[in-house]
Formats: sequence, C-alpha cells, structure tokens
Amino acid sequence: MKRLKSLLIATVLFLGASQTINAQAKTAHVDVNEIISKMPAMLDAQKQLEKLSATYDAEYKTMAEEYTNKMKKYEQEANTVGDAVNQTRQAEMQDLVKRITDYRDNAQKELQKKESDLVKPLMDKIKASIQKVGKAKGYQYVLNVADLLLADGPDLTADIKKDLGF
Repeated sequence: MKRLKSLLIATVLFLGASQTINAQAKTAHVDVNEIISKMPAMLDAQKQLEKLSATYDAEYKTMAEEYTNKMKKYEQEANTVGDAVNQTRQAEMQDLVKRITDYRDNAQKELQKKESDLVKPLMDKIKASIQKVGKAKGYQYVLNVADLLLADGPDLTADIKKDLGF
C-alpha cells in the first residue's frame, strides 16, 4: 500500500512537471507569404514564368488564329467543293483542334513543373532559415501566420528576411 501511494505521488509530480514544461514552450510566428513575395529570387522566378507563359500564349494564339482562318475558308468553300474534300477538311480541323488542346494542356503542365522547379528550392531555403533563426532565438515552435487565427506573439518575419539577405 505504501508503494502504491509513493507511485501515485511520483506520477502526479511527473505529470505536473511535464505540464509546466509544456506551458513554457516558446512559440513565435512568421509570415511565409510575405517573405516569398518579397524574396528577390522569387521575383526573378516570377519573371521567368511570365516570360515562358507569354511564349506559350503567343504560340497558342497563333494556332487559334490558324484554326479560325481555316474554318472561315472551309465554310466559304464548302458548297463549291465535293463531299470528299469536305470530309478531308473536317478531319483536318478535328486534328487541328486536338493539336491545339494538346498544346494547351502540355503548356500548362510545363508551366506548373517549371514553377515547382523554381519555387521548391526557395521554400526549402526559407524553411532552413526559419529553423536556424528559430533555434538561435530559443523557440521550440515557429508557426506560419497564414495558419493561425491569432498571432499575438513574437514575429520572426523581419529576422528571416535579414537572414536570407533582403
């Protein structure tokens, strides 16, 4: 009985101590969106993506104009040519629509891949900086302000920017 009482007292003391330790955990927050939006490397990445997107848009527009011009021409000549020619032209137009659709889909996939290739290293760099600054300042937790309902504590955003060099 005395052992059980000692064990119970030890358990209560342990639980009380662990709650005290947990209550003292230091937490800060950071605005990752602000950091990434003002990061010089991200601005360069956005310019690259805009340039690539403009290239794809120009090619897509050219293909769409080709489709429109051929469609007008074929519609004007539809009554003056035979059924065989009209069927060939219809197949050609369907093929052109498929090429345009495939081009658009591939362009979107390539843009997404390029964006991922450009942004992932930047996010990794930001994460490493957050860990470095957070540990240096003695924080156990650093949360992204975008995920918080209340951010009424230390803000490390400026420190992270400084660590990243901007």
